Amino acid sequence: MSNEKYKRALSYEYFTVFYNVFEAVASIIAGGMANSIALIGFGLDSIVESLSGLVLIWRLRKQDTISEEEEKEIEERASRFVGITFFVLGAYVLIESIRKIVLKDIADPSLIGIAIAVLSLLIMPILAYAKYDLGKELGLKSLIADSKETLVCSILSFALLIGLLSRYIFDFWLADPMVGLVVVVFLFKEGYELVFEEDDGD
Repeated sequence: MSNEKYKRALSYEYFTVFYNVFEAVASIIAGGMANSIALIGFGLDSIVESLSGLVLIWRLRKQDTISEEEEKEIEERASRFVGITFFVLGAYVLIESIRKIVLKDIADPSLIGIAIAVLSLLIMPILAYAKYDLGKELGLKSLIADSKETLVCSILSFALLIGLLSRYIFDFWLADPMVGLVVVVFLFKEGYELVFEEDDGD
């Protein structure tokens, strides 16, 4: 039964990597075309989530070949790595959002970006819940941490959609960097919890 659950966890991570590589390429290209930090930041988040998925795949594939002590050490490293990725992404989006506001670097409307945001908003919340639920069942902190990264993608999707629609419908140029700044707060909060919070001692 447990092996089946680990296989399911692996399938979630394979899908995460596959989908996020596609999403990253599409978002970064669309963001570059529209000069949108919100879209480029979203694409970078997809890259980070792909890396997170690869770490989890590596960790899950070693499940039956390592001792409990080694497993705990790998689990801790994997969780911490996922946390650090939040900081990396947050720092980039913060710097670029401030730069855009100061220089009044205006993004163009992007229908492709709106479509990407809607698609992600449909897929990511379901995937995040599935990972979190399974992570709780298996007692895997790294899978739970990864589910939070997927949840970040959902929140980014919503924020991105609001920002892109505001630019497209109301011609509100500040929406793009403002969305970036709102997202930064959440990214740093989650990163701090994963990197610095004390082990619960499970």
